[in-house]
Amino acid sequence: AMLEYLNQTINAHMITIEDPIEFIFQADKCLISQRELWGDTWSFANALRSAMREDPNIVFVWEIRDTDTAEAALNLAETGHLVFSTLHTSSASTTINRYISLFPPEIQSNIADRLSESVSWVLSQFLVKSVDDKSRVGIYELMLNNTAVRNNIKKWDIKGIDNMIETSSTHGMISMKSYAQRLLAQGLIDEKTV
Repeated sequence: AMLEYLNQTINAHMITIEDPIEFIFQADKCLISQRELWGDTWSFANALRSAMREDPNIVFVWEIRDTDTAEAALNLAETGHLVFSTLHTSSASTTINRYISLFPPEIQSNIADRLSESVSWVLSQFLVKSVDDKSRVGIYELMLNNTAVRNNIKKWDIKGIDNMIETSSTHGMISMKSYAQRLLAQGLIDEKTV
């Protein structure tokens, strides 16, 4: 949905690297190139390195699973590209932790520094059953990279990141717990499903 919104609102060159391609984008304001793992490229990392030579503004990589992909995505972000990706984690802070943990221990401090300067935000989500048991409702967490969060990423302070998310609602952040409490108060979910 975020990529489609960008497609409809800004002039840009967008490259997606997927496994498999799940949604075919129709170019609107963006020039869109969609690549599929195994059909168009043999790895996410290889496709990301090749994407750099194609002058994209936006790059979407389906999932960061390994060190090579994480390094290639970080390199793209550091050169001014907007990079979207997914990691299978349960919160914003665990996403930061997982990303840094993909790298060997001897360079994790350097990766934390680089990531702290490159990440804009992390959105975590999961679905729970609705109170009527007929659909699912999304519970979200949003971490925005401000100065305090940046410092916590550099220190690899996961608890500090969680505390910043919890106490920074006036800055647009929200924790899973707070979002779930809103949904409970609205009667959209019940405590058994959270």
